[in-house]
Amino acid sequence: MTTEERDPGLQPERTRLAWRRTTLSCTVVALLAGKAALHGGATPTAVVAVSLSALAWLVFLQVANRRVLGMRTAQPRSLSPRGALTAAACTVALAVFAAGMII
Repeated sequence: MTTEERDPGLQPERTRLAWRRTTLSCTVVALLAGKAALHGGATPTAVVAVSLSALAWLVFLQVANRRVLGMRTAQPRSLSPRGALTAAACTVALAVFAAGMII
């Protein structure tokens, strides 16, 4: 029995596109948070929530960029647990900050 190299096909490309779509979604959420804060008046709570949303967006952008760049190889490495936890934490943080602005 011979061992053949794995042919990933278009899987890395699909994964790269999924990361780009997710990054775009996070960007839209961060922009809508800023718009909502400006529309409702720049209260101190809204300014803090928008600032924290922007910070969470920047951190997610960094994680996504590293992942997209890592997908360029024929045999990309798996997403590290730290990267996965950071991406999940940023997503939850964006939701919490959005809820904070609404309340």
